[in-house]
Amino acid sequence: MRLVGLAVILAASFALAPIALVAQPSDKIYRIGVLERTPAATMYASTEFGGGLASYGVNYPDHYRRAATFADKIFKGAKPADLPVEQPTKLELVINLKTARALGLTIPRTVLLQVDQVVE
Repeated sequence: MRLVGLAVILAASFALAPIALVAQPSDKIYRIGVLERTPAATMYASTEFGGGLASYGVNYPDHYRRAATFADKIFKGAKPADLPVEQPTKLELVINLKTARALGLTIPRTVLLQVDQVVE
């Protein structure tokens, strides 16, 4: 299961909260994490997550496309109250091997086989 492998990697890491206050200086936080040999993880699944070791979260382009479907239904006359509430269905796991090497970590092959994206 994907989360079990991720939990093994992140057992001794710190996570970044998804708020603007933390998102702005995240590169500095990642650099400090590498200097202190502490891996960082975020919930923003993106190759743009800087120097973090891993991210696991919503695939935002897919999420936005689904939102557009709702807007289309409303524009065609559907009542918003009649539309079902949906949760994200596509999550992404991204591993940054460059950061893993800087931290002296080896990501197990079993985890790499489950990853959606690898940042070299």
